Amino acid sequence: MKNIEKIDLFNFDLEIGKQKPYISLSYQVFGQPIGGYPIIVVNHSLTGNSNISGEKGWWNGIIGENKAIDTNYFTVIAFNIPGNGYDDVIGNLIDNYRDFTVRDIARIFWEGLSFLKVENLFAVIGGSLGGAIAWEMAVLQPDKIENLIPIATDWKATDWVIANVLIQDQILNHSDDPIVDARLHATLLYRTPEYVNQRFQRNKLDNSSILQIENWLLDHGFKLKDRYRLAAYKLMNHLLKTNDITRNRKDFLAVANTIQANIHLVAIDSDYLFIVDESRKTYFGLKNIKQNVFYHQIQSIHGHDAFLIEFNQLSDILNPILNNHKQPNYVNA
Repeated sequence: MKNIEKIDLFNFDLEIGKQKPYISLSYQVFGQPIGGYPIIVVNHSLTGNSNISGEKGWWNGIIGENKAIDTNYFTVIAFNIPGNGYDDVIGNLIDNYRDFTVRDIARIFWEGLSFLKVENLFAVIGGSLGGAIAWEMAVLQPDKIENLIPIATDWKATDWVIANVLIQDQILNHSDDPIVDARLHATLLYRTPEYVNQRFQRNKLDNSSILQIENWLLDHGFKLKDRYRLAAYKLMNHLLKTNDITRNRKDFLAVANTIQANIHLVAIDSDYLFIVDESRKTYFGLKNIKQNVFYHQIQSIHGHDAFLIEFNQLSDILNPILNNHKQPNYVNA
């Protein structure tokens, strides 16, 4: 039984000018109850959800008792991006997915926090798509977050990201088996040639003619198909290309300079989706105008998915940030 709470939002104005009569915003709370404890918001990635800790929690290595995000001390809130399907309510799926942007989702999350009577956040943390939402949340409420921690992400969608979103969108709208086929492409993008070659070494599966790499890719596709709906995948993929905190605003440095939070950029050296050079450019640009910006780098063969795998490295980064009685050990950019 999923321990999901729900907030009803009515007459929500989308960035494109349309109004959504009703949005169901679901969420889960981990650790300490809301009120009286420092609050951390964790934003999920493209195929993630609000189940970040405990049974089948996708970030169990990071969130829990005596872990980097210590549930003995923090209240941890995780919202589901509306339309991700985790609430199992078909009517809450979003068919007109191109109407929504990352900025809309960030505004929806702030609406949820307002409903919960949460005014200030100790940290907002997000990986990949969740990190893009974290950037937008910080721009929308620049004085309400103490620590902004975007992981394996960017403040904008690069041409490379937009190109891959287009490929995914074409597969999702034209394939005979859209989720499986789209996941084949995405899984390779989220890993590295080094990881694939080192792990499989051209070996076959048992005594069959099927190569292990083929079986591994197809297994990822079918597993996602079993637990994820097509409408949800289309929406989450689309949101990636709408990521841009400067849209209809000033330039990046002017916008980012309004953010009062400590900004901790966490990049992955082998990330092929949000490449490390973009994170470095962001860091060096921000260092010219802000003192409280820091750069951290995960070394991994796993590529973009390293933030879901390299828990020890990520814990080493998060521990000194979230335990402010310690001095952070920052990685040099």
